[in-house]
Amino acid sequence: MTHKHHDHESQGAPATRSGRRRRFARATLAATTVVGLGITGAGVAQAGQASAAKGAPTCAVSGLKASFGKGLAGGMNHQGVVLKLKNTSAHTCLLRGYPGLGLENAAHRVLPSTTHWGDTWYAKSPAKSTLTLGTGKSVEAVISWTHANTGTSDAVHAAYLEVTPPAATSHKTLEFPQWVDHGDLRVTALAYRIPVND
Repeated sequence: MTHKHHDHESQGAPATRSGRRRRFARATLAATTVVGLGITGAGVAQAGQASAAKGAPTCAVSGLKASFGKGLAGGMNHQGVVLKLKNTSAHTCLLRGYPGLGLENAAHRVLPSTTHWGDTWYAKSPAKSTLTLGTGKSVEAVISWTHANTGTSDAVHAAYLEVTPPAATSHKTLEFPQWVDHGDLRVTALAYRIPVND
């Protein structure tokens, strides 16, 4: 009996160790699977967010608010301002590139002007990139011009600034009582934030 019991323990001990190894392997596999699923889940979530952002529409003019931020001044008749575009719609949208600009007089008649895209007196232009604007979020660009007022040939006396968001065919209008030499405006690409030298 003892012998049989001993034989049973002798044969059972390896079986028990083997069982433990199988249970440990299953537990390890389960834990690995959970961790793997967690990582995969996070990856899927991130991919889903990226996909949702990529699938978002271009910001409509009607869903944007244009405004001026910080005013910029400097020597040699330079002047500038930070332009802000805020998403006021109920959904995420995208913007990429440069805003279009134009000048109007007090009667909202279009004045001759030229917009130059790139660096300005106050800021280096960031590279064009696709910007994701959640509801209430803003992007900005930096505008600059020179103003010698009536002392400059072909100086344009504006009352309003037309701001056309990228890929749009209509514009926002902001009060802009400024003299602009030759109607020349410079503007950077849009970005979430642009460091300025003032």
